[in-house]
Formats: sequence, structure tokens, C-alpha cells
Amino acid sequence: MLEIKKNWENIVVVTWDKKEILLWITKSHVSIDGLEVNFPWEYEKSEILLEVKSYNWNLYYNFSNEGKTVVYFFDENFEMKEEIMSFFWDVDLLIIRGSKESVKVFENIEARVVVAFGEGKDVFLNALGQHGEAVKSYKVKADSSLDMTEFVNLEG
Repeated sequence: MLEIKKNWENIVVVTWDKKEILLWITKSHVSIDGLEVNFPWEYEKSEILLEVKSYNWNLYYNFSNEGKTVVYFFDENFEMKEEIMSFFWDVDLLIIRGSKESVKVFENIEARVVVAFGEGKDVFLNALGQHGEAVKSYKVKADSSLDMTEFVNLEG
């Protein structure tokens, strides 16, 4: 189980064993249980595997923990190209900056749960016909359905 919540200006993903993945929204990089990551590479800390890719001068983060894959997507103007598509394969949780442009990104990534953040998250959710009530935190269920995507309107 993973829990997603807003912490000031950042997003925190808490693993089942209480390890924290901090997504720095303003810096567009992350911290895994205290280890700050802002360079493309493969990392492992506290049983969390992280692969960071650089593409068109932006960083993209792919986490694995307890069989769940989390992708943090900061760049809403991303153009999906074949050479980077495999990085976004089999996504359980997609955390993406919401905007009208990021709808195209979502449509190319088959995610089971989508959390939009930022000022444009309402535009993103409305464009996809999602009008859920804002929540303070959300727990990703162990048995996320493959048939339907869940959209989370995270408060803040």
C-alpha cells in the first residue's frame, strides 16, 4: 500500500513500511528516505528502487516498491517519443503536473491511479471528465484494477 499526501508545497508518497518519497514540486526532483536525487541514474535506498531518466533537458522518475511502479512527471509539455516510452510502461501510480497539455501525456501512459497536482489540476481533471472531491491523502489499494483508471484530486 502507498499513501499520497500534500506536504506544504511538495507531495509525499509513504510506503507500507513508512519510508518517504518526497517529490519536490518547485525543484522538480525527489528525495528517497532522506537521499536527495537530481541526476539521471539508478538508485536504491530503503528497499525503494528509483530510475531517473533525462530527456529533452527534463528529469523523469520511475520508482518501484513492493511490486508497485510510481512515475513522477513534472513536465506537462512532454512529447512522447518511442525512445522514452518504455520508461513509462506498466505504471501503477502516475503523479503529473495537471494542465490541458498534460492530458495528451496521460492518454499515452496506461496508469491505474493518476494524481494531478499544480494550478492546472482542475483543468486536467475536467478535460478527462473527472470531477472528484479534493482529498487530503489517498491510499493506493493493493489490487488496483487494470480495467479502469482512478483519478485523485489531491487538496492544495
